[in-house]
This record gives sequence, structure tokens and C-alpha cells, in this order.
Amino acid sequence: MSFYRGMTCENVTIKGDKGTPITAYVARPAGPGPHPGVVLIHHLPGWSELYIETTRRFAHHGYLAICANLYQREGGSDANPDDVAARVRAEGGIADSQMVGDTAGAVAWMRAQPGHNGKVGLFGSCSGGRHAFLYACQRKDVDACVELWGGRVVMAREELNAKTPTAPIDMTAGLSCPLLGLFGNDDRAPSPEQVNQHEAELKNHGKTYEFHRYDGAGHGFFYWHRPLYRVEQAMDGWSKVFAFFGRHLAN
Repeated sequence: MSFYRGMTCENVTIKGDKGTPITAYVARPAGPGPHPGVVLIHHLPGWSELYIETTRRFAHHGYLAICANLYQREGGSDANPDDVAARVRAEGGIADSQMVGDTAGAVAWMRAQPGHNGKVGLFGSCSGGRHAFLYACQRKDVDACVELWGGRVVMAREELNAKTPTAPIDMTAGLSCPLLGLFGNDDRAPSPEQVNQHEAELKNHGKTYEFHRYDGAGHGFFYWHRPLYRVEQAMDGWSKVFAFFGRHLAN
């Protein structure tokens, strides 16, 4: 795929869960397209610089990209992401149903854009990886899903509550598109044992997936701004993300 050094970036308002207006960050590659789409689902640190920059990275690689602020109800689009994330964490995260509604709004926005090729991929890490997998199991409107070290895909019964009433692993039968999973073998959330359970359930249901596991990497090894960044594993992981989306989202 060509690189697009020219792009336009802006905040847009989309219809989130139950029609609630929420803000989303959009990066569009230069040129008429048609371009495939990527919907990014941010992690618990929130609608942060990392995810804004990653949205632009996808545009650089030729994707129309959008990242909705899933925490806007807790702090607004102009609030400090760290403060909002702390508030959300203290409240036990956001409801899975609200995330699905907000993400459906981002997918609908993407599919309505001129210059879009009709294909949409999901990309999320940590809680966003969990959310991406959960969404792809509940909805039929995405064509590929990238789950990076999704924590709490496997959940014990005592972890379930009103916000997270069903473990995502128990939704595996509904997975509607190919899945790419990247995991660090030093991670504990998810642990290698939980990744094994995740993979076994995908095999059990005959799903199309590929998992890649990295020695010497723990949680968040893509995160360039943190000590847990692992450059070699991250570079290889990114190459697999773009190859996967290239296969499933290209015209």
C-alpha cells in the first residue's frame, strides 16, 4: 500500500450509544481513494495522545481512520485524558453495551463517507482489544479485527457485573470476521494461559484467526512512551497488523 504523507485531521461529532453525541478524531489520507477504514478503540488510559497519533499512522498507510472518545460522558472532549481515565477506572470502566453503541456509531460514520471502499477494520489494545473482540462477536458490520493483548477476554464468574455481564470468550461463536491477536509472553493480563484458552475457543468454533506471541515482551509492548516498549517486537507486530488489514480490507 502507498504511503500518504498528506492527510487532513479533525474532530467530528458522531451519534454514540442511544443517540448521544460524542466526539471522534478522524484522519483522512490525501487523495480521492477509495480508502479502506479503520475504527480504533482506545484503551483505559483513554482518548490519549497515543491513540490520536496511531489514528494518523493508519492514515499515513492509506486508511480512513476514526477514534471515538468513549469516555466523553465522564469528562468531555477537552478534559485531561489522564484525569478522565482515572475517573473511569475508579468507576470500574464503562459498560460493554455503551462501548458497543459508541463503536457502532463510529462504524456507521465510516461507512457513510465518500471515498470509503466499503471495508472496515477494528483495532484496539488492552481494554480496547477486549472491546474490539467483543464488538466483532456481537455485530456483523466489520470485516477484520485486531486485538492487541486484550485483557479480561477470559473472565472468572466473580468478575462479571452489570457493566460486564458476559465474558467475551463466551461470545466467540458469534465472531463475524477474521481476527488477528498479538500477545506478549511476559504479560499477566492476559496471561499465556488465558491466551491459550482464547485460542482454544476460536479453534473450537472454527473461526478464522491468527495469534502471534512474543518472547521478551509483556503488556503494551507497542507503547513507545512507556518503559514496556519493545522495539523489535513492536516493529514485527506492526508489520503483521498492516499485512492482515491489507489482506482483508483492500478492494
